[in-house]
Amino acid sequence: MFLPSDYDSFGRLKLPLLFWGVLILQARTWVLFVIAGASREQGSALLTLFYPNRDTFWPGLLVGLPAAVAFMLSGRRQQWPVMWRAWRSVLVATQLLLLLWQVLLWWQGEVVTGITLALLITDVYALWWMLTSRRLRGCFQPEND
Repeated sequence: MFLPSDYDSFGRLKLPLLFWGVLILQARTWVLFVIAGASREQGSALLTLFYPNRDTFWPGLLVGLPAAVAFMLSGRRQQWPVMWRAWRSVLVATQLLLLLWQVLLWWQGEVVTGITLALLITDVYALWWMLTSRRLRGCFQPEND
């Protein structure tokens, strides 16, 4: 079903490169928070640029938590197999929530910019990929299947 190069040295299916991009996309508020913290002088300006309405910052951190947990679980998926199998559904639900949240913010009057439009398109693609990727689905299956 998969190429031999799709497996690691332990015989487990490697996570696709796009999976890591989706996790970064879902944890984008966390990434921005870390970058803002690292650039002390410009940190506040950076947060204001991406989050002019500070009320959306904290929910963004909350929505990014499943992706942060997935980063940690990915290296130990053989130790937490039940949680790992369920985590794909959590990530899909999170991606859907991010997508709906963006649309809701626009509906409430937030300005549509090139960045927000690009994020919406990327979120739609990420959701589609997470739902249709056979390899990603295979990475979340038990190893003895």
